[in-house]
Amino acid sequence: MSSSRHRYFSAHQKIKSLASLSRIVRTAQAHGRRVVFTNGCFDVLHAGHVKILEQAKRQGELLIVGVNSDRSVRGLKGPDRPIVGERDRALLLAALSSVDYVTIFDEATPLRVITRLRPQVLMKGADWGSSDLVGRDIVLKYGGRVARVPLLKGYSTSQLIKRIRRVRRAR
Repeated sequence: MSSSRHRYFSAHQKIKSLASLSRIVRTAQAHGRRVVFTNGCFDVLHAGHVKILEQAKRQGELLIVGVNSDRSVRGLKGPDRPIVGERDRALLLAALSSVDYVTIFDEATPLRVITRLRPQVLMKGADWGSSDLVGRDIVLKYGGRVARVPLLKGYSTSQLIKRIRRVRRAR
């Protein structure tokens, strides 16, 4: 029999609205759990994403991943993106054991999510310059910290999509 500390949640149960997630985070923080937040498009999930998420989880007890909505991804990446829809991207992320919760945001940046959740750790890949991190100033102002994780060389969603398209055209 498993203890209540190790309850199983299906991937669908880990996808939350911002309002619901805000309540979960407040309760977790009140119990001394460190909340880590990271975000991205996660259009085609690959090993580089998994590495970043595993390292992010090591920074605290509760890892929350913000996922750009389809509309947001189109605004950032162009009309051919995303390849995978927002609900499927969120579900794939939620299925990872390192991820505790996922929320989808519609804006170009996760600033509203960060402001509402107030994570103790803001985590991003090292491809982002420290001053470019959205929410950095807010998190530092209330005493949180910013962490960056090195990227896994050779893993890029954009490069992966280009490679797939080249192979497809060659056929």
